[in-house]
Amino acid sequence: MKFEHVSVLLDETVSGLCVKEDGTYVDGTLGGSGHAYKVCSQLGEHGRFVGIDQDEAAIEAATERLKPFGDRVTIVRSNYENMKSVLEELGIQSVDGIVLDLGVSSYQLDTVERGFSYKYDTELDMRMDRRQSLTAKEIVNTYSEKELFRIFRDYGEDQFSQNIAKHIVRNRQEKEIVTTFELNEIIKAAIPAKFRVNG
Repeated sequence: MKFEHVSVLLDETVSGLCVKEDGTYVDGTLGGSGHAYKVCSQLGEHGRFVGIDQDEAAIEAATERLKPFGDRVTIVRSNYENMKSVLEELGIQSVDGIVLDLGVSSYQLDTVERGFSYKYDTELDMRMDRRQSLTAKEIVNTYSEKELFRIFRDYGEDQFSQNIAKHIVRNRQEKEIVTTFELNEIIKAAIPAKFRVNG
């Protein structure tokens, strides 16, 4: 599957950077390089662009798409949380602008084997970086009820976090939770019918 992702608010985001021809810019979530391409097209020969992403497919797609800009572009496979050390390794002490397009890309949702979407029944994975060993399958089958509750509460901000965690732990005692559809059914059962979003 070809890596394609339409950048939301592309013009507004790049306009907000006030790109200077000789500036240095970083995209910490390079993805399909929509923002990157637009920024790079405004850079002069002394401009510099650093793209960071942890997704191998994104790195491959961006490398190809940004080829026309030559050595003005440096692409690094890493997480944006490592941005400071990435820039230090490249000898960059300051930048003129940073872009972070946070969230899951449409490519990741539409790539069935990534296991991000409940639209397809596939093995639970949900890794942004496939080099990591920890998968969603391992988390739902090994984390304690308390740990699961904290994840759903803190990251999902779900009002039924405690009940969802309880249902997962109860169900996995009977059978390992392996697929997205299995997890989806467990979560649905943990949420009162009147609060479920259908469709």
